[in-house]
Amino acid sequence: MLRPEQRSKLDGSNDLAFYDSPRLVTHVDRGFIDRLTNLFREKLQPDTRILDLMSSWVSHLPKEMEFAHVEGHGMNEEELAKNSQLDHYFVQNLNQNPKLPLEDADFDGVLITVSIQYLQYPEAILSEIQRVLKPNGVVIISFSNRMFYQKAIAAWRDSTDTDRVNLVQKYFESVDGFSKPEVIVHQSPLPGFLQMLGLAGGDPFYAVVARKQ
Repeated sequence: MLRPEQRSKLDGSNDLAFYDSPRLVTHVDRGFIDRLTNLFREKLQPDTRILDLMSSWVSHLPKEMEFAHVEGHGMNEEELAKNSQLDHYFVQNLNQNPKLPLEDADFDGVLITVSIQYLQYPEAILSEIQRVLKPNGVVIISFSNRMFYQKAIAAWRDSTDTDRVNLVQKYFESVDGFSKPEVIVHQSPLPGFLQMLGLAGGDPFYAVVARKQ
């Protein structure tokens, strides 16, 4: 689906080395986080099993919702250990090994929060997500316009926000067994150059949601 050059990164070093030091910060603003938590509140159900892929020290799940199990995955063990919403976690470089060490049809929901831009083989990960989801299980991929530029793939770096939304839709469409993706967008009413100057608006919010058929 992507040409080899589109999968490339400016920094081709091992991702585990890049994420070796914990970053105990949020990479999007409060408005984005609130919209994401509300989306989780709308799309997820209590007493279900959730997989939070490419997670960190916080998952932004609604605090009032009790889940049967929240499995976390990430690249930094210290960050994951601080995430109080995770019941269990594992560390794995998905760009080197996309095979998830999880059972078939075991989860009701899978989340990828502000990290999809780093996957070099997203179609392989979406195939694995489809495998581990229960029928009608939901996938929520959310992102803004922020990134570690040197670690984002070229197809993401070289695109507009609209192109990125379309790209994530194509990721879903490349794998059999997902519903037609739903797109959710909330953008600042002020021009992008004003946002870059710190004068406005907040982070734009994008989410692409689909279910296992």
